[in-house]
Amino acid sequence: MGLDAGLLYTTDRLSADELTTFARDAETAGIESLWLPEVSGRDPFALAGHLFAHTDGLRVATGIANVYARDPGAMRAGAATLAELSGGRFMLGLGVSNPGINAARGNPVWEAPLTKMRGYLEAMDALHMTLPETSYPRYVAAHAQGLMAVARDHADGAHTYLMTAEHTRWARARLGAAPALSPVMFVLVETDPDAARGLIRRAIAYYMQLDYYHRAWQSLGFGREDFLDGGSDRLIDAVAAWGSLGDVRARLSAQVEAGANRVIVIPLNADRGIPDWGLVREIVS
Repeated sequence: MGLDAGLLYTTDRLSADELTTFARDAETAGIESLWLPEVSGRDPFALAGHLFAHTDGLRVATGIANVYARDPGAMRAGAATLAELSGGRFMLGLGVSNPGINAARGNPVWEAPLTKMRGYLEAMDALHMTLPETSYPRYVAAHAQGLMAVARDHADGAHTYLMTAEHTRWARARLGAAPALSPVMFVLVETDPDAARGLIRRAIAYYMQLDYYHRAWQSLGFGREDFLDGGSDRLIDAVAAWGSLGDVRARLSAQVEAGANRVIVIPLNADRGIPDWGLVREIVS
């Protein structure tokens, strides 16, 4: 398949030495980029610096850096510094997160996502910086039409989460040909339907509670009945890739055929949270 594959992973349970091994193993397995979330654990910018120091060519991205967590100047300075010191291996993924997470972080004031993101990016661009800036791609987490337009007009593309290949095709049409598009997919090599769907339901349980995911899925033809009991089989099968190795590879290929430049995988075949690197290599090769 020769896929440009990213990997999204929460590293909070790993020690510093384990982090180094993890990043090197990801690079050896053929992972093009490692995407670091920002919720309530490690700072993704500091973590990216550590990973750059211990890898040779692996790209590292924030997936996503929360725009409520730092002002536009701090975001731009952090991204530019990492891009410069890593030799251009850094990518900046931005998102608004959600009101619950932001309130827990001490940011109780919530703005409309479209207004917030567009204003934030415009503020980043308007700043005068004294450091020599190395260019880096800037991506926006987007599902609906408004943020997809912001990703097209104010960034270098979009990344999506728990969306179908049909959504990827729709997003590519909205973005046009040039901007990058990177869907995130849970992947699981498991041929038992009950076992596979059960594990995926546990992995996405948090997102099944969020109304903005419900709205996105409804725009793709799913109904409220699909959001009950952890998600219907139809929904689970549409937003995650499971089955034989060939089945999983075919699902990722379908995303590329629909317009994705890169697929960011969350591998569920794991031992104590560490991906099965041999399997990852087979999936993305």
